[in-house]
Amino acid sequence: MSKKVAVIRRASFNAAHKLWNENWSVEKNKDVFGLCANEHFHGHNYHLEVKITGEVEAETGYVIDLKIVKSIIKEEVEERFDHKNLNLDTEEFKYLNPTAENIVIAIYDLIRARLDSKFDLHIKLWETEKNGVEYPV
Repeated sequence: MSKKVAVIRRASFNAAHKLWNENWSVEKNKDVFGLCANEHFHGHNYHLEVKITGEVEAETGYVIDLKIVKSIIKEEVEERFDHKNLNLDTEEFKYLNPTAENIVIAIYDLIRARLDSKFDLHIKLWETEKNGVEYPV
């Protein structure tokens, strides 16, 4: 019988963005995205939960050392996105609308690339106290 355990690391970052579709008129962007289409951008205090699931190692008693997870989050998420304008300052959203849905997928891809394939990965991202997304589902 498999004895998988999930370990969870929380983090946060602050970033600005604007939701916008270049193929639409100003009016349609404002109709669809509302205040999030503000031409001067707006910001969020994002809260992140990174859940890694795997077998507990007999030698260490760990699934994965959380110091490693902390370092991956710092390098791949915080240093890349914290106090940045996602539309203007990041490669990930140069041509991709930085919705919470697209941000959570980008974070998943960045972290997944750093983890051994033996681990399962699940990401939750809270854009506000009441609005969040998760990937994969």
